[in-house]
Amino acid sequence: MGFGDFVRRLAVDTSPLRVPAYRRLWMGQGVSFIGFQITSLAVSAQIYDVTKSSFWVGMLGPANLIPLVIFGLWGGAVADAVDRRRLLIVGSLIAWTATVGLLVQAALGMANIGLLLATVAVHATGFAITGPTRGAIIPRLVPVEFVPAANTLNFLVGNLGTVIGPLVAGVVLAQGGVAVAYLIDVLLFGAGFYAALRLPRLEPVGEVSRPGLRSVVDGLRYISGNPVVMMSFVVDIIAMAFALPRALFPEIVAERFGGSPLAFGWLAASVSIGSVVGGLLSGWVGRIRRQGLALTIVIAAWGVSVALAGLAGQLWLMVALLALGGAADLVSAVWRQTILQTHAPDDMRGRMQGVFMVVVAGGPRLGDLRAGATAVWFGATGAWVGGGIACAVAVLAVGLAVPAFRSYRAAVGNV
Repeated sequence: MGFGDFVRRLAVDTSPLRVPAYRRLWMGQGVSFIGFQITSLAVSAQIYDVTKSSFWVGMLGPANLIPLVIFGLWGGAVADAVDRRRLLIVGSLIAWTATVGLLVQAALGMANIGLLLATVAVHATGFAITGPTRGAIIPRLVPVEFVPAANTLNFLVGNLGTVIGPLVAGVVLAQGGVAVAYLIDVLLFGAGFYAALRLPRLEPVGEVSRPGLRSVVDGLRYISGNPVVMMSFVVDIIAMAFALPRALFPEIVAERFGGSPLAFGWLAASVSIGSVVGGLLSGWVGRIRRQGLALTIVIAAWGVSVALAGLAGQLWLMVALLALGGAADLVSAVWRQTILQTHAPDDMRGRMQGVFMVVVAGGPRLGDLRAGATAVWFGATGAWVGGGIACAVAVLAVGLAVPAFRSYRAAVGNV
């Protein structure tokens, strides 16, 4: 095999971008997600500036988590019963309204912690609705053979936004303040909204269940009867709840780097820098068949990378180690999403994506809460390093203990 063939096998598969509706959704998501990340960093910085406490930054975790659990599960059930295009538009408008609220309070100088957390909770409600809806839409837009590549592209553009957003936010916070950061998010939102408006009607197919508690319970029962699917959620919760150190970034930046907004931006972007590089070199990911074992290994690698980053004293080394962990996290996310989309029928995909959203978006919020609380007892460095070590140990113990997951081989084709 020549060098050109090697590069083509390694490079990301862009085949799904041939589908116009998917391409618009992908591009709109990428642009609007940059604004979302700018706002996320600005809220953390604003709360720390007001309170000087990592605990209150960590309280962003439950402020996001509670709406994500409630409306993520409900939104996924609704996505199986209504036009998914319309639901995506409604959820987007809820999130945008909350961003406007953050802009108004910043412009008026209303630095009230309760108001900030409440507005963040409203934003999380909109995000909880749009996340599972968008995930359930993708298999309806692209051919079966493009689904793994479409998932990779989605995670790639999301992580690219997570790189660009914090780096832009670092400059904006240093030069213009939080109000300017929120204004940028309000404007960038338009790209994602336009993409949603241009989608075709996506009425439900197959058996339609009335959205409600029973529909949610049916989805959870489906998961409980599939140990591989269940474990794909469990290992991700371990990864995020134990090892994610982002609630500690403001304190670490203040202690080690003199409170520099640019250092804050680089730390916040570091995991996603690795995810972007990992995504660009992801051509091999779809060829791995022992995905259960592979998931266990890459999540353990994430934990070890985080722990080593917490011990580093130089900014460049911290960024490099967190980027290495981010590459492992990207690969993990692609495999977990593909497992869900290739196991579940279309009339169950919204609910599966709802649970996926709760885990993917809720796990980091648990991580924020864990990091902020343990920093009170052990300090920022102890909370950071201990969390990474605990993640690696726990995921190896759990992942290798379940035979069905440990021996699982991918079976693409029943999407």
